[in-house]
Amino acid sequence: MVFQVNLWAVLAAALSSFVLGSLWYGFLFQRVWCREVGLDPEQPPPLLRTFGGALALSVVAAFVFALFLGPAPGLWPGLGAGFAAGLCWVAASFGMNYLFARRSMTLFLLDGGYHTLQFTLYGLVLGAWTQV
Repeated sequence: MVFQVNLWAVLAAALSSFVLGSLWYGFLFQRVWCREVGLDPEQPPPLLRTFGGALALSVVAAFVFALFLGPAPGLWPGLGAGFAAGLCWVAASFGMNYLFARRSMTLFLLDGGYHTLQFTLYGLVLGAWTQV
């Protein structure tokens, strides 16, 4: 089996997710998210492990999502699949875990919202960048 994946598009999608995460968790909702998970927003995380790990996992997620979409999904199918995957697979899975862990609705909305946008961005980049 031969996989047709545009590695440049995968890297661009992963970087878009990384930028979104920096804005979402670093600026827009940092204090609320830290409060919800019990972290001090003034205490920075271990940088290399946290950001290096997040980038590596973004590459893995974008690569596998590119495999799922196929070599030339197109913009609108990519966007739709990304939104559906983020909302209905990732956020819904978080929701199940958060129910049993008794996490707040606020935390669910923050994390589920981020991952819905993350996969929508993956779909946008991978769908728009169809050259293999």
